[in-house]
Amino acid sequence: MRISIGICTFRRPHVAETLRAVLDQAAPMGLELEVIVADNDDFDTARAIVETAAATATVPLRYIHAPARNISIARNAILDAASGDWIAFLDDDETVGPGWINRLASCARRTGADVVFGPVAAVYPTDAPAWVVAGDFHSTHIDGDPGRTGAGHSGNVLFRWRDAAWSVVRFDLALGRSGGEDTAFFDALRRFGARCSYEPDAVVRETAPAERLNFDWLWRRRIRYGQTHARLRLRDGAFAASACIVAGLKAALCLSVATACAPIPLARRRWLLRAALHLGAAGRFAGARDVELY
Repeated sequence: MRISIGICTFRRPHVAETLRAVLDQAAPMGLELEVIVADNDDFDTARAIVETAAATATVPLRYIHAPARNISIARNAILDAASGDWIAFLDDDETVGPGWINRLASCARRTGADVVFGPVAAVYPTDAPAWVVAGDFHSTHIDGDPGRTGAGHSGNVLFRWRDAAWSVVRFDLALGRSGGEDTAFFDALRRFGARCSYEPDAVVRETAPAERLNFDWLWRRRIRYGQTHARLRLRDGAFAASACIVAGLKAALCLSVATACAPIPLARRRWLLRAALHLGAAGRFAGARDVELY
């Protein structure tokens, strides 16, 4: 099983720690690995970090300069450069455990899946607001069947690529700054017939940055989630006017429940964020522009 592990980076020194953890996966049984880092900066700021790691790496490690400031460009560069039959994606602010890639690969073999998602567990700084930690709003898990729910993310995933019917698919450049490009990508793979699974034990950890530990950022992210959902519904032929009304009614219901939960701050915030999801969908159905998170 030949796997290309792709890491997109943009001005984040933590990529050195990500690479150290990935390279510690050294020669898992039955797997042949390569690592590709795609630098999305205007300048090749990550080149020295990658070349330093490559000097002592026990698996092939390549650097690609894939400018600029659009994550879809970097992701597509990895798709084009990968020599593996399978591709795994990680983010440059994540750290993996010693058995991470083995767990994803074992799940693919056991289930016959073409795509295997794993959870992303947020690591919060000691000064993070208590409600953020209690709500764990920054972690990514998949509830239910990933083949049916439409869930999907690129922060921790392994997927079949070489000679697959969906190897013609690419990440949408129009979503490379707003986010949602990974949801759209894996939705396209499902349309080509890719079977999806989830391996809860293949955990990666991601430190939640200080600028995202606030309700405003979480609100905007949920708005964007809703916009991505609406974009996919419209592609399926949904009637925009009626879908907008339904999403608006759902948002109103969530806001009503949030008001009723006023004495319970954590529950109130959860319902407000659910409202944001539906408001984002309603806005996109009505023709609003996508929120740019990145």
